[in-house]
Amino acid sequence: MSTMQIDRLLDTVVKTGASDLHLTVGRPPTIRLHGGLRNLQTKVLDSDDMVGLMKSITPERNQQELQEEGGTDFGFAYGDAARFRVSVFRQRGDIAIVLRQIPNRLLTFDEIGLPDMCKDLIRRPRGLFLVTGPTGSGKTTSLATMIDYVNMYLDRHIVTMEDPIEYYHYHKKSIVNQREVGNDVPSFAEALRRALRQDPDVILVGEMRDLETIEAAVRAAETGHLVFGTLHTTGAAKTIDRLVDAFPVNQQNQIRVQLSTALISILSQVLLTRIDTKGMVAGYEFLVITPAIANLIRDNKSFRIDSMIQTGKRYGMQLLDDHLWSLYSRGMIAAEEMIDKCKNQADLTTKIHAAGGTIGRPELDLVDEHGDE
Repeated sequence: MSTMQIDRLLDTVVKTGASDLHLTVGRPPTIRLHGGLRNLQTKVLDSDDMVGLMKSITPERNQQELQEEGGTDFGFAYGDAARFRVSVFRQRGDIAIVLRQIPNRLLTFDEIGLPDMCKDLIRRPRGLFLVTGPTGSGKTTSLATMIDYVNMYLDRHIVTMEDPIEYYHYHKKSIVNQREVGNDVPSFAEALRRALRQDPDVILVGEMRDLETIEAAVRAAETGHLVFGTLHTTGAAKTIDRLVDAFPVNQQNQIRVQLSTALISILSQVLLTRIDTKGMVAGYEFLVITPAIANLIRDNKSFRIDSMIQTGKRYGMQLLDDHLWSLYSRGMIAAEEMIDKCKNQADLTTKIHAAGGTIGRPELDLVDEHGDE
């Protein structure tokens, strides 16, 4: 298969606005569009096709890593049309490739529906702002929007550490230096250690996945930097627990105290398929750290955070399930989608039935048939 054909496939991805392109042996090229998979009308790929496709896009260094490690990731630009994040890996002795399209147009706050309060928070000179959610929930996009806002309106030195770099930022009012882990710097922890000597105002840590990185990020936030970080957790309270649990037991009280002063906000998000129009919409849980919530974090009472979010509406706070319910009531998402992505399925199921709705899944709608509700 020639490079000509990878170009044709990528053209299709860009034109249709697909989020991903899946290439694997025994199936035609497949795109993910509005959350669902669709085969493209071309031939079923065989082993030779896959080797050809891989070689046409994979840099030498990554081909070597594929040989040694069985997998590799990299980003590449497809002309001016788009950028892709690529994962190449071996499966059953063959090669498979997944390309994720990274839009090159940065979105605005309104377009992605970020809470307005975010704008106030990211003007702060210091603190830790976490964006969390499962893979593919749009964390990168939300962060890129916030970084772009700082870049446009404030004069800051922004240092990002990403794996790989997805959105490219150009210097506007701020200076933006983006370091790619594995390419520009060996690890997140190393990038963070170095960043503190680079006179940064704003630091973006692509993933806070180990103790060393979490510690360094919290320390950076304490010493007068605005630090953005991501974790793969759902919900604000869970995120705090996850951070604390990364530490040995004898350090957990100390990190709770540090988090209670360093944290300014946790934005937790999921991506949902829309039913009113084509496309996706984000559902958010938004926690702003008030003195009362800082006390809960310090006193190891994160289980009480959810009820504080409910009473914190004047700060723009909201629980994920409340936001999902409002998207569902406005006819933007289906009941099934809401139930799949929510935190408390039982509560929302009851709420749907009470409102006279059904979920469209026999096992969840049984109660209605017996006239129980």
